[in-house]
Amino acid sequence: MKKLLFLITISFSALVINAQSYESIKTMLVLNQYDKAKTDFDKAITNSKFASKPEAYILKTAIYASLAMSDAIKNTPTGEQYTSEADAAFKKYKEMDPSMALLSDPVYQNGPVNLYSSFYSSGYNDYSEKKWQPGFEKLKRAVELSDLLIEKKMLTSPLDTNVLILAGITAENAGSKDDAARYYTRLADSKLDSKEFESIYRFLVSYHFTKKDMASFEKYRALGKTLYPKSEFFDFDKIDFAVGLETDFNAKIKSVEDVLATDPNNFKANEILGEIIYDTLNSMKEGAVMPANAAELEAKMIGAFNKAAAAKPGYENPYLYMGDHFINQAVKVNEAREIHAKEMKARTKPGTMASKDDIAKRDMLDRKYSETLDGAREPYMKAIDILKARAASLNNSLELRDHEQYKKAASYLADIFANKKLNAKGKPAEQAKYAAEEKKWSDLYESVSKMPVKKKDS
Repeated sequence: MKKLLFLITISFSALVINAQSYESIKTMLVLNQYDKAKTDFDKAITNSKFASKPEAYILKTAIYASLAMSDAIKNTPTGEQYTSEADAAFKKYKEMDPSMALLSDPVYQNGPVNLYSSFYSSGYNDYSEKKWQPGFEKLKRAVELSDLLIEKKMLTSPLDTNVLILAGITAENAGSKDDAARYYTRLADSKLDSKEFESIYRFLVSYHFTKKDMASFEKYRALGKTLYPKSEFFDFDKIDFAVGLETDFNAKIKSVEDVLATDPNNFKANEILGEIIYDTLNSMKEGAVMPANAAELEAKMIGAFNKAAAAKPGYENPYLYMGDHFINQAVKVNEAREIHAKEMKARTKPGTMASKDDIAKRDMLDRKYSETLDGAREPYMKAIDILKARAASLNNSLELRDHEQYKKAASYLADIFANKKLNAKGKPAEQAKYAAEEKKWSDLYESVSKMPVKKKDS
């Protein structure tokens, strides 16, 4: 009986000691005696009963986080170690008491507040030193703690702008674009409009375009335009981004085609697709090499320009591009013809016939030249119809650029039919027909040359 009474007394005494330990250590916190509190806590936590309660871990959070923010060790390796231990203790506390009821105690509130401050302070130092990844990890945790403090009404601001900005910047520079977008989205959705926040909206516009989330792309582009009406960035549409965000030719093509996959008749997308390919097939860069899939690209270009022309009647540029392309290619074929003619002449002895292979190649190049040259015929005719109607609406005058394009198209059409006339040798009827066409376009060239040039409206 005495033994049983002794055990009960021991157990009751332990409970009293535990309770007294929590209160006495809390008192040291109130008195800012953090080192003494830590010493006593580290002894008490070895007691299994003491360590079995959630209060032990919120108490540790408060002690270690306060030490981490003390001037003597803040932003030192020791301070980071205390922060890490305080964070682990706080996570343990939340696990043991999901309601976090003890946060109603002002002494314990200092735990997550100081923990937040420690992560923020250390993360800011990393940000200042461009240590993006470690800074991001700390600021990410600071955001989580900030959200908790706001939820528990321990912070009065509805949005912790500063920590979200820093978390977004460090995430972006650390290569964690998705995380950066998450933080920036919270800021943008609050419609921050200070000058320094424009980059947030720019990031989100570009980010959602690369993610092919066109609804979000348009949302933040429109929001950015509303908040920053003087910024030209938000005037760029999805086609501008499709081209501007890529540097590689094939990547540009794919990006524009991704837009066309959902909007196949988009005028601007088709026009730009055609122009991108045109610039490659007709490159003026020294040493430029024709792509191996030039024929495939040419067909894609023609299809794009035709769609652009159909989407915008009365607009001659797509037709001019097509006509110019075939003229450029015909020039290249003609250069090959001239080279072959010289080589064939050098190989053929006077008074003898050229070899069958040389003659076959000559005939092939002649056919190719005629076919390529003829490819410009229909586009130039359509361009002239548009320019002719425009001139009529302007009292038979055109602005300088249109005037020159009109002359060029008429001149090349005369050349095309002159070549057709030449190839119709031995066919009088065809020769007469093509001669009439050649004269028609030559006369038009002369007529346009005399047409007055309209000054461009200022």
